[in-house]
Amino acid sequence: MSRMLRASAVMAAGTMVSRVTGFVRTMVLAYAVGTAVLGDAYNVAYAIPYSILDLLLLGVLSSVVVPMIVRAQKEDPDGGRAYEQRLLTLSTVALAVVALLAVIAAPLLIDLYTTGWEPGSRKYEVAVLLARLILPQLAFFGVGAVAGAILNTRDRFAAPMWAPVLNNIVVIGVLLLFAMVAGDLDGDVSRVTDGQLALLGLGTTAGIVAQAAVLVAALKRTGFVFTPRFDVRNARLGEMGKAGVWTIGYVIVTQLGFMLTTNLASAAGDAVPNHGITPYTFAFQLFQLPYGVIGVSVITAMLPRMSRAVTEQRFGDVRGEFGSSVRLIASIMVPVSLLLMVLGPAITVPIYAHGVTTVQDAVYIGNVLQVYGLALVPFAIFQLLLRVFYAFGDTRTPVYIGAATTAVNALLMWIMYQLLPFAYTVMGLAFAYAVAYALGAVGAWWLASRRVRGLGGWQIGWALTRMYLAALPTAALALASVWAVQLIFGGLGFVSSLIVLAVGGGLGMLLYLGVAHRMRIPEVNSIVGTVAGRVGR
Repeated sequence: MSRMLRASAVMAAGTMVSRVTGFVRTMVLAYAVGTAVLGDAYNVAYAIPYSILDLLLLGVLSSVVVPMIVRAQKEDPDGGRAYEQRLLTLSTVALAVVALLAVIAAPLLIDLYTTGWEPGSRKYEVAVLLARLILPQLAFFGVGAVAGAILNTRDRFAAPMWAPVLNNIVVIGVLLLFAMVAGDLDGDVSRVTDGQLALLGLGTTAGIVAQAAVLVAALKRTGFVFTPRFDVRNARLGEMGKAGVWTIGYVIVTQLGFMLTTNLASAAGDAVPNHGITPYTFAFQLFQLPYGVIGVSVITAMLPRMSRAVTEQRFGDVRGEFGSSVRLIASIMVPVSLLLMVLGPAITVPIYAHGVTTVQDAVYIGNVLQVYGLALVPFAIFQLLLRVFYAFGDTRTPVYIGAATTAVNALLMWIMYQLLPFAYTVMGLAFAYAVAYALGAVGAWWLASRRVRGLGGWQIGWALTRMYLAALPTAALALASVWAVQLIFGGLGFVSSLIVLAVGGGLGMLLYLGVAHRMRIPEVNSIVGTVAGRVGR
């Protein structure tokens, strides 16, 4: 536990700074482009390369590439150096080709991810142009991702977690420059010029270029010398393909679900301005923050060790790694999920209610975030469970789990779209997401438990119950702060929201830590001890 906590703490610190700068980036984005037509066009164009990366690379990295690199380092005479060079060479060439094809197919991609955006309209033209300017980042993001995976297998976790900070800083500067050059567009795409869009799109890509450069430099500092290798016969592509095809299948399924989400959200945004893709995107980014800071850090530290334990047939260690990871993540996720459900609008108003984004628009984003709070713990456990299968080299089972989860999510989203008024459609999409991942986590747990011969469900369940009990006073304090501030100020504004966050969020988390410490919850005690030790030093 202590080793995982130390490694996770290093990564969490970098990820926290990354997410904080990401907050600032999102604030400036809302200030510059708003939540109406221009914001929707930018967010659709921005989402497409990440969807393609999920499809081609990122899922394969966590499920296939990392375990294969670990095995090459263990079994190959050169410690896996040649294999790493082949992997980096092939991924660079392949993703450069994919980026070129994606730029050419940008109009088709925009059609796939939206509904009701007619070709020839200014909104459609803006989205296509931005997509063509942002899609080239595919190649650079992929190179950085492979470099980060190699660093992780060498227990070098800092650079992959800190590199996105530079990306955020670059994009923040670009967005501020765009706001100065474009002026007050009020979200009107008819008033933005192609030159201003070029600044916005190319500046976004420049952030990814900087991020990749940092990761490549960090890899070089470990002694890695890059030599292009095109001897694909020794790249184990056949083995990777057998395992990766199922992972790609899983990503395809999830991306089909994401495409349905963007289509339904775009239709809602056309019917009710400022209630479409952009509020969904902004709320989802905030929802992902706790998982990105804590969950990804723990998973990144856990997967290589779990893969080694599986290779050496130490299944007891696999169960131990999984159980400690769930408890460590839940010790933070549980109170944060309750705070999101209570403080959603108070979080989003100070972040988004600037420039062309009104307080009312920001409150709606907060309402969506409140619904997403329901999904935080189930989503994190779901992701941890998938890593159990990946550690065993099983990429087929996650496809079935993902397909079932996405099918349930799609069905529920369609029901919400049909039943709810357009003003509440995006909130309904968030609720469907929460229910689907809760059901998916139950199914994944049953299958993973059979594979590992038990996951310690009773112990984990009891630990989660105690964490929820310890978090109830925090939720009550947060709810009281919202009620009191609205009674005094008559509603949420910038200052009143900060007061709510300071009392309900800041003091609320301290209250949780105190109650959990008195209840002797080990994971919280470990966190308190680590923080206290660092402060003491």
